[in-house]
Amino acid sequence: MPPTDVTTLIRTELPRLAGSLRKVGELILEDPAAVTHCSAAELGRRTGTSQATVTRFCRAIGLDSYQHLLIELAQERGRGEVSDWGTAEIGPDISPDDSLERVVQVVGTADLRAIQQTIDRIDLDALERAAQALARARRIDVYGVGGSGAVTQETETRLFRIGCSVRGWTEVHAAATSAALLTPADAAIGISHSGATRETLEPFEMAKERGATTIALTTDPRSPLSRTADIRLISSSSETSFRAESISSRHSVLMLVDCLYVRVAQLTYQRASASLALTDHITPQHAVKSRRAR
Repeated sequence: MPPTDVTTLIRTELPRLAGSLRKVGELILEDPAAVTHCSAAELGRRTGTSQATVTRFCRAIGLDSYQHLLIELAQERGRGEVSDWGTAEIGPDISPDDSLERVVQVVGTADLRAIQQTIDRIDLDALERAAQALARARRIDVYGVGGSGAVTQETETRLFRIGCSVRGWTEVHAAATSAALLTPADAAIGISHSGATRETLEPFEMAKERGATTIALTTDPRSPLSRTADIRLISSSSETSFRAESISSRHSVLMLVDCLYVRVAQLTYQRASASLALTDHITPQHAVKSRRAR
């Protein structure tokens, strides 16, 4: 398991867990440090469940045993205490009376943590395969709605700038129409925090059926989007008050997009360089020139 990943894993899996298993996950997230001092039987008592339920919870989130969970929690806590990108004493909660300084600390720390967690868990082989697929693609579709729609447009902007034939789709009917016209020479990127948004999944599945190489960007490696994809790139998020995970994950998703963009530019160096050279003058030409006061 990649570093700092176990609490993120639990948050990801929690919506799919019900009843007693969900209770175990919620208590662990409430106080991970305290759980490291509990036996499975004690944790079962504290959650009103049982030792067997705690063991089933561990297996439900992909861990071998309760001992495995304790090891991961302890290691994550140790990394947090020595990390340069976050401090253990700054939690995610922001109250109405908190100072602006604390708001900046909490939000900044959460975003830095999410980006670092994403870096820690990047599958470099998957990233390389995704970049190779985009570099050779005849055409690239990008699908995403809602908050992911903004990332979809950013992805289109980056890849278009280096000469890729790319289009971002944020409306399901247009996205499905485009997906139906793809071929095995093409690639499709699906962007969804949950990995279960129907408006993104529908054209993504159609692109897969048409033979295009499909690349998923999501926080959930077990989601329908991940299962459909040929290549999966997993990001992290770090919640704070007033910011749901889908909002806080956007920085780490954009970091993945930037990694893809730069790698594709490397792989298509001549085309990318020529495209940038032809367009570099456009933004400066539209800058408003300042006037000297008289």
